[in-house]
Amino acid sequence: MIRNYLKIAWRNLFKNKVHTFINVTGLSVGMAVTMLIGLWIWDELSYDKYFQNYDSLVRVMQHQTFNGERGTKGALPLPLGHKLRDEYTGPSKDFKYVVMSTWTNDHILAFKDKKLNQSGNCIQPEAPEMFALKMLKGTRGGLKDESSILLSAKLAKALFGNADPMNQMVKVDNKSVVKVTGVYEDFPRNTSFNDIAFMLPWDFYLANPSTKGYLNDWGSNSWQILAQLNANADAGKVSAHIKDLVLIALTAAHDKLNLSFKPTLFLHPMSKWHLYSEFKNGVIVGGNIEFVWMFGIIGTFVLLLACINFMNLSTARSEKRAKEVGIRKTLGSLRHQLISQFFGESLLMSTFAFAFSLILVQLALSSFNLIADKQMPIPWSSPVFWILGLVFSILTGIVAGSYPAFYLSSFQPVKVLKGTFRAGRLASLPRKILVVLQFTVSATLIIGTVVVFRQVQYTKNRPVGYNRANMIQAYWQTPDIHNHFEAVKYDLLKSGAVTSAAESGSPVTDIWANQQGFSWEGMPPGFQPDLNVVHVSPEFGKTVGWQVKEGRDFSKEFLTDSSALIINEAAVKYMGLKTPVGMRIKWYRDFHIIGVVKDMVMTSPYEPVAPTVFSGMNGDYGLINMRLNPHMGTSEAISKIENVFKQYDPGSPFTYEFTDTAYAKKFADEERTGKLAGTFTALAIFISCMGLFGMASFMAEQRTKEIGVRKVLGASIANLWGLMSKEFVALVAISLFIASPLAYYFMNKWVINYKYHTEISWWIFILTAVGAIVITLLTVSYQSIKAATANPVKSLRSE
Repeated sequence: MIRNYLKIAWRNLFKNKVHTFINVTGLSVGMAVTMLIGLWIWDELSYDKYFQNYDSLVRVMQHQTFNGERGTKGALPLPLGHKLRDEYTGPSKDFKYVVMSTWTNDHILAFKDKKLNQSGNCIQPEAPEMFALKMLKGTRGGLKDESSILLSAKLAKALFGNADPMNQMVKVDNKSVVKVTGVYEDFPRNTSFNDIAFMLPWDFYLANPSTKGYLNDWGSNSWQILAQLNANADAGKVSAHIKDLVLIALTAAHDKLNLSFKPTLFLHPMSKWHLYSEFKNGVIVGGNIEFVWMFGIIGTFVLLLACINFMNLSTARSEKRAKEVGIRKTLGSLRHQLISQFFGESLLMSTFAFAFSLILVQLALSSFNLIADKQMPIPWSSPVFWILGLVFSILTGIVAGSYPAFYLSSFQPVKVLKGTFRAGRLASLPRKILVVLQFTVSATLIIGTVVVFRQVQYTKNRPVGYNRANMIQAYWQTPDIHNHFEAVKYDLLKSGAVTSAAESGSPVTDIWANQQGFSWEGMPPGFQPDLNVVHVSPEFGKTVGWQVKEGRDFSKEFLTDSSALIINEAAVKYMGLKTPVGMRIKWYRDFHIIGVVKDMVMTSPYEPVAPTVFSGMNGDYGLINMRLNPHMGTSEAISKIENVFKQYDPGSPFTYEFTDTAYAKKFADEERTGKLAGTFTALAIFISCMGLFGMASFMAEQRTKEIGVRKVLGASIANLWGLMSKEFVALVAISLFIASPLAYYFMNKWVINYKYHTEISWWIFILTAVGAIVITLLTVSYQSIKAATANPVKSLRSE
């Protein structure tokens, strides 16, 4: 019987080639989109699961209260790590391992004449065991020696080629020599440590004299602490055990300033690092999990659109299948057998569609990975993939074939065979509802995509308060450039490659430090000032092109500028200053404000500008900002700048970044979301249009005689085109009426997450409506005009 079902299903599919092509293509595209989204979601949900101890790894974090608002960060004081290791680590205690680590920073690694700028961490020796590193060479104990280093496989290949890296000597930052004691497997892209190319011992970091002063400083938060819980330990209970450790230490040290921030420790499990990373007032409010839900819903709806096409076209052809059903029932077929027959057809079609969708996914995957910033393969060799694919195909076939199967099998054979069966006006109501649902989803996706792109564009056009064109920022890992800055600047200007150059402690596209401890006359009692701080050399303002609104810029002509501050407009408001220029500020020592500059967007372009202080005190600079000469070619200018840098720091590679490129990176997540949403929206529209095309084709075929009569009675092609098209336009209009408020509600909730956001303008809905109607008319016009221009003699003679 099953063989008979398949044979009849096969014949029916090939008998109606256009119908089959539309259904298979629609289902294939829908399944391909769903499969791509499924791969993306799987990649997101499996983030960090590469680590064997995934379920027990945690990050120690802290909440701090600033002026009544609770903030959350992962930066912690150095002595906390020692306390957790000494008192809370052991077989019968909370932690199995506790490791201190620096943040991931760039360092220069050199072997012979080869010099590479790579990212890595200084970390305590238990880290490889805690992470269960997959060692390709050496052992996990390779960080016990202060002069050792572990390399990723990719970095080892880059440094040593095919030679054995073990026990080779590598120079770090042109000064310290370390020995390679191990090579570990590269971390996958979907891990929190994918950018770590090497690990240096923690003792290597502590050997730096500048760290000695922080060993007992509970108020400086600049390090991260990672840990592994013991088998029976609960993260919530351990958080309660350790939550007041910093508070107790600050109380003992009588540190009133840092005590006022009420620090509270807690553990953040690795399972939440990626998907639940956003905190608001001390509570997790989301993270990448929101994108998982969003794309999951989009994938479900796109597949649903394809299933709707199948349902519509199958039920629309009900009159053509009615006699078949009537004869089968007369010959003894039971209803469940007919249902099985129709389900067999839909399952066969979904199987074809699944096979074709695999081809589409394979062809699209590299482009999809590029847009999504992923490295996802199709797991051809995984049995789980094929089992899920089979289940996915069957479920799609069942969903797509359910309504047609139950609808077609319900026909009464007496009416069908007597010729009294008519589908009736109400029979088309479910199909109309499905078309409305289709275009409601499509219109909602169109509006959402437009809003996402408008939000990105709106923020890109935000005034940034400085001139980022023709400017580069060059970083260094050694002090050689800084120690010879005046000579470097002189040679840069002499080369004609730049018009100005200045040092700073942060790039103009980011802020690396914030400080407390400020006070001034008139400061409200109990106020806890927390200001971003950027140390700059006197030429900074001229180089970046900031706009001085009050007072003056830094100048070498004023010796007192080493104690001078320039603040931005946001700081004036934050501090409540009416006449800021000349104001005395207490911060470690006495400072005075010499100027106010227009707000510069240095951090997130979606957020208000943070109150920032620019200090003229010779500070811890980390880079040079350079304004390129507009009258010299960019490549020539970069080459000359590199020559100057090599002259003063020959052991380091020249590392730089265009400021406008660095600024553009701030939009990467939103642009990626917009591109993915735009792609899926276009495919959703394509699927919906295929359904409309099929419906229009069937209706034109069904109304052949009517059209012939109308033509004989004098109807024009335009009249007939309007007659055929108006029903579809009406359905799309109803869809737009439903989609507009839905899209507004959801997109308004999305944009208000950004404090600097666009408005959802009325023209977006008008444009979407016009676009949807035009697409509808273009889709159905071919069949409408083809039917209207047909010879009525042939259509009437066919009866």
